[in-house]
Amino acid sequence: MLDFVSTRRDVLRTGGALVVAFTFADAALPALAESSSSRKTVESDEVDGFLSIDADGRVTVYSGKVDLGTGLRTALTQIAAEELDVSLDRVGLIQGDTELTPDQGPTWASLSIQIGGMRIRQAAATARKALVEMAAARLGVLATELRIEDGLIKGGDKSISYAELVGGGSFSLKIDKDVPVKDPTSYTIAGKSVPRLDIPSKVTGRFTYMQDFRIEGMLHGRVIRPLAIGARLESVDETSLNGIPGLIKVVREGNFLGVVATTEWGAIQATRKLKATWSNWEGLPEQARLWDYVRATKINSDKVTANVGDSTKALRDAPKHISATYDFAIHTHGSIGPSCAVVEINQGKITCWSASQGTHRLRRQLAAMMDVPLDNVHCLFIEGSGCYGRNGHEDAAGDAALLSRAVGGKPVRVQWMRADEHGWDPKGPPILVDLRAGVNDEGGIIAWESEFFVPGDGLAPMSLVAATLAAVPPTPITEPYRYGNPDIMTTNSAIPYTFPNIKTVAHLLAETPFRWSWVRSPGRLQNAFANECFVDELAAFVGADPLDFRLSHLNDPRGAELLRRLASLAKWEQRRSPRKSHQNDVVAGRGISYAKDFPSPTYVGAVADIEVDRRSGEIRVQRFFVVHDCGQVINPDGVRNQIEGNIIQTLSRTLKEELLFDRSAVTSLHWATYPILTFPEVPDVIIELVDRPTAKPSGAGEPAAAVVPAAVSNAVFDALGVRLRSVPFTPAKVLAAIESSARRPSREL
Repeated sequence: MLDFVSTRRDVLRTGGALVVAFTFADAALPALAESSSSRKTVESDEVDGFLSIDADGRVTVYSGKVDLGTGLRTALTQIAAEELDVSLDRVGLIQGDTELTPDQGPTWASLSIQIGGMRIRQAAATARKALVEMAAARLGVLATELRIEDGLIKGGDKSISYAELVGGGSFSLKIDKDVPVKDPTSYTIAGKSVPRLDIPSKVTGRFTYMQDFRIEGMLHGRVIRPLAIGARLESVDETSLNGIPGLIKVVREGNFLGVVATTEWGAIQATRKLKATWSNWEGLPEQARLWDYVRATKINSDKVTANVGDSTKALRDAPKHISATYDFAIHTHGSIGPSCAVVEINQGKITCWSASQGTHRLRRQLAAMMDVPLDNVHCLFIEGSGCYGRNGHEDAAGDAALLSRAVGGKPVRVQWMRADEHGWDPKGPPILVDLRAGVNDEGGIIAWESEFFVPGDGLAPMSLVAATLAAVPPTPITEPYRYGNPDIMTTNSAIPYTFPNIKTVAHLLAETPFRWSWVRSPGRLQNAFANECFVDELAAFVGADPLDFRLSHLNDPRGAELLRRLASLAKWEQRRSPRKSHQNDVVAGRGISYAKDFPSPTYVGAVADIEVDRRSGEIRVQRFFVVHDCGQVINPDGVRNQIEGNIIQTLSRTLKEELLFDRSAVTSLHWATYPILTFPEVPDVIIELVDRPTAKPSGAGEPAAAVVPAAVSNAVFDALGVRLRSVPFTPAKVLAAIESSARRPSREL
């Protein structure tokens, strides 16, 4: 079911435009200008960019931010319904259609409610105010005497509906950023745990994911990847495909090699049997020496993310020191539903259906790669089965575009194989962090320094694999966005604690082994892992309870309240860590972690209860207690869903996930070599939400991820007295840490 997802037929029916014909006749309201547009506006400062009301009074919301399975559709619908005073079932949502929805930037950084949702709230409030003024004029009743009930404006014994006022027309109004919005105490829809709108069709198998999408006359394509990432295609023997049923064409552009067939199975068979010769290439570092490679990589520049006092002098003068190095492995997106796209080219116009989180960005990239005017590219979002971060969906669209062009523009569907996904999707880069601190004779922390070895940038468009392989000359992509922090891997590198001397520096590296992009909670996760583990090391070093230590160095009432709530939720018992040693084979521990996330200023804290088998090194996480403060909560159940997903996915990344590679290519090309958490390993997740109805809502899609690795590592220390400083915490690493700790009982310098 493509409920309120615009389809190709919808677009074709209106000649590629949404035609509106309503004219406001009320001369008393000149601000509501007559609509003469034959094409729906997608301007992000126009009410019509985000809202329309049809002749039946049904509201359509247009969102450039898209639902990745996060429940965003439900939350945005709640926001609009609440502000317009209509029932939830009268609101539909179109998302990520470049001809219908404003360009609000990619869906990232947990900003979809914080920024995207608040823009829709402003648009709805502006529309509501205008509708009330129209009704007042039409009914001859003062606006202050009117009330709204499910899209019906009433005053005395008179009433008029939204449909009668504007049904099928446009508002032609700029969004008023200062327009009064509803008092949260009057909410009946927002702030409530209304059921997710997408779930019924998903659990009954009726939902149309991108991978299910089909159009008439569609062909199937597959791409044959180089055996080594930087290899050149030397020769192709097309006779090797003789007899493949339904094969239409072998497509070669530079090092891009693909096939098109009438059936998906035919395309798969062709990729398996096509004989091609590739050059050798061994440009990757040795995995065993990855961290040497990272440390030796050229540094383009340094970015100081916190600088308080004089940490150099304080460290030099400190009588006691402690230091540690943390690292976080390369991760693949590992989307369980493989990347997929369909592209059709008709009379020079490209239509692309994709699960891309940034369809407007994809549109620009396809226009550049295919060398066509931007107006000739139309991208439509369809939710993917497995979609977080900038994974391979955009690249699948690039593949499909080249293949479609090669067969005269016929619609071509490309769905990546598992090896494509693991081998060629963008990766989360390796992160290395050095930390050191100075301690005075009274046990006070007088200095904190940290150095993060991270790649710079990260928000700019990344080249499509197809464009790179086909040697399409790179074209700068201009976007109408400004980024508060373009170096996304530096986020959460500054600490939320109040030591007297602090310096945190990010070394922005010139390169990283693989094409990289944002995987869930980029930088925030890795950097908070190092910081929160090292805070725990300091607490242990000075003999303090880990929670008390954090509270005593936290000058943020909201953060302190969250930690106290966490202590109550988890029934935290004040004591030093590690707990007294005992000789059982399986030992228990609990660890705590805290973060004030950025750029979505959400507060989150977690306590992990774990068991470790000292014989096998296996960690079993039993419970996660989470307190989460994202300001105003739009849908409590939806936020809980996000937190649970965060904990489970990040626990998988923390305990199991690590990309394997040789000097030529990724070698962990399937789930056996890139294992993820299984259902029996999922812990109980106990959640408390701090709802602040009058505060601005912030993000929930990623912040909880930031506290997972440190909470587990700190719990292992509590159980065993050994530190895990390298993600993932595999059994081999646990056993090595136990052995190393036995040989080196103290790390004091």
